[in-house]
Amino acid sequence: MNIAETPITDFGGSHTATGDGVHLVARNYRKGVRLGTHMHREAQLVYAAKGTMQVTTPKGRWLVPPDRAVWVPARLEHSIDVLADIQMRTLYFDLAWLAREQRSRSLDAEFVVRVSRLLHESILALFDGRDDSDRTGLLIRLAMLELHQAEDPATFIPLPHEPRCRRAADIVLADPSGPHDIAELAREVGTSARTLSRLFSAETQLSFKSWCQRARIAAAIERLSMEPNVSVKQLAADLGYASFPAFSHAFRQVTGKTPTEFAEEK
Repeated sequence: MNIAETPITDFGGSHTATGDGVHLVARNYRKGVRLGTHMHREAQLVYAAKGTMQVTTPKGRWLVPPDRAVWVPARLEHSIDVLADIQMRTLYFDLAWLAREQRSRSLDAEFVVRVSRLLHESILALFDGRDDSDRTGLLIRLAMLELHQAEDPATFIPLPHEPRCRRAADIVLADPSGPHDIAELAREVGTSARTLSRLFSAETQLSFKSWCQRARIAAAIERLSMEPNVSVKQLAADLGYASFPAFSHAFRQVTGKTPTEFAEEK
């Protein structure tokens, strides 16, 4: 386990210390890079201005397209997989700063936030090279005001911890396009369909069917991020959707965009 006491030295990149308990780190990563399981003493807001990443914590796994950012509390284990070339812009906050701002309690769990236009511009402005401490302080506070904790979006896949349920989840994640009949899956992991259904509901707060749907859409986002020329109609068929409109509808419910729009903007 890597505990990053000074995050800047772990993964490189240009950085700026604001002098007020906040560090700004800019780093570009190529597709396929993995930042293995680690933690920081600071809390962090991680935003990929371009590209798509996957963030995994003990709680679960998020697919993070460019219109979302991730809040990671201090000393929380996490890893990041780069699914498409990204321009990562990260704000690190020490705990004393959060306490002074009276935000420490509201930000004690990880979450993904949909990035508003104002939040997007505020973050980018922090990295535009202007050396103005008053402006920087205002932009940081503006970004925090826009950081509204939301319920987990559908791009979040909660990961169960009960051994049988986790084995079943891993089987689905290995092939999210498969039919995955719960009775057959239950036999494979050594339990009953009724018990497995109950475990999924208790462990993930989702029905087995809804959980599989999330895994399928996450797989679609990953494919679109990693394969720029993939046919979205073929992708719909590969993922087991009866029709392209059905796939497009499900995808829009998750991301707010059609698969075609997402592929063009990522």
